[in-house]
Amino acid sequence: MAKRDYYEILGINRDASDEDIKKAYRKLAMKHHPDRNPDNPKSEEQFKEAKQAYEILSDAQKRAAYDQYGHAGVDPQAGGGPGGMGGFADAFSDIFGDIFGGGGTRGGGGRSNVYRGADLRYNLEVSLEDAARGSETRIRIPTMAECETCGGSGAKKGTEPKTCPSCGGHGQVRMQQGFFSIQQTCPKCHGSGRYIADPCATCHGGGRIKQHKTLSVKIPSGIDEGDRIRLSGEGEPGVNGGPPGDLYVQIHLKKHAVFQREHDDLHCEVPLSFATAALGGEIEVPTLDGVARLKVPAETQTGKVFRLRGKGIKGVRSVSQGDLLCHVVLETPAKLTDRQKELLQEFEIISQGNAERHSPRAQSWLDRVKEFFSG
Repeated sequence: MAKRDYYEILGINRDASDEDIKKAYRKLAMKHHPDRNPDNPKSEEQFKEAKQAYEILSDAQKRAAYDQYGHAGVDPQAGGGPGGMGGFADAFSDIFGDIFGGGGTRGGGGRSNVYRGADLRYNLEVSLEDAARGSETRIRIPTMAECETCGGSGAKKGTEPKTCPSCGGHGQVRMQQGFFSIQQTCPKCHGSGRYIADPCATCHGGGRIKQHKTLSVKIPSGIDEGDRIRLSGEGEPGVNGGPPGDLYVQIHLKKHAVFQREHDDLHCEVPLSFATAALGGEIEVPTLDGVARLKVPAETQTGKVFRLRGKGIKGVRSVSQGDLLCHVVLETPAKLTDRQKELLQEFEIISQGNAERHSPRAQSWLDRVKEFFSG
């Protein structure tokens, strides 16, 4: 798929100033950042597209190459434009720095590949009560920590990594193919620009070792299924001194024995005896805050829903409390005594004498069945 024009992505003219470019990017970054759009799967792609456009147009040299040669002038796989104009796709930190991650930076005699650490996700199960009222919990997660033996260098104690002889410390090697020069990751140092002749025995040259750490997570009241809590800087450590990534705690609600949650509302089934449904009365129903009294009118039918205002959950982004919806389920008597059976049989005989009055729904249903078969 052809790449979109970077000026079109940011919505600016080709003669836009550096300040105009920065303002356009900041606006799009805030609009499309995945944290602000958890339900939009396209937001991450739009955010990355805007970030890439900003990285090119905010750099005078890269912008000049893009204006002259288009995407080929800043594509590291194409080696730039005529004459092998490489290096225009070097990543770097943008105006949001450690929030959205940086890239390679230059240092010393060659390029040192400095990268932001990867973001991580942790799935956390939360009870309905804790989600409604808020709570604090502790989680234990695996992490990569700097090797104490070598101080993160990856080299044996007393030695240091050396500049890679294959790429001269640039992390990439270039191959000339006619008009174009192709740039690829150095196979010897894997892009780090450094070569470890004598690796550390503890981390085997990686500079990091696997450990576990315990973190405290504050769960805000009203959090719902699928919401995420961001712990800044608790993701994977960066590479070569780069900033760490973030940890996203993904919330999953445990199944509740009584309630089902639907956004800010709660639903529950309320068994109702035959006598109470017919004669009416007052019953107790559970809520997250205790017990509430519910008046049941006479002749209540199964499936009837009663709404208790303000007995639900106040969501994280809500301004008012949700409701509790009680779904009536008529309970058929079980394990009847002989006397109970006699009374019910007597009641049935009496009721059949005037079915249209006492059982209007059943009578209406029978009439529709007769009409169906007669038609």
